[in-house]
Amino acid sequence: MAKMLVIYKTPADPAAFDRHYFEIHVPLAKTLPGLQRYEISRRPIVNVLQSEVPYIVATLYFDSLEAIRAAFAGEIGKACAADRRKFAGDDDLQAMLLFDTEAL
Repeated sequence: MAKMLVIYKTPADPAAFDRHYFEIHVPLAKTLPGLQRYEISRRPIVNVLQSEVPYIVATLYFDSLEAIRAAFAGEIGKACAADRRKFAGDDDLQAMLLFDTEAL
């Protein structure tokens, strides 16, 4: 299993962010080829580091890192990437991590 973790900082206009994210972006992202599951976490989010508390954390599940790369290399993946810029703007408003997981 591989995961894509997207951490969004608090937007300037949370209502506009939520509207776009939940009405447009999430339905689009849920059509990504190979996507197994899409979860979000909203506040309260506990940040044990002394930095800003995220606004939303999204976790997308795929079979492998290659499946993530393939999903975002296609038309839907490119549309998702372009759409993310509409509601999250610059790259400094979000962080993205891609990683494989293993059961212990």
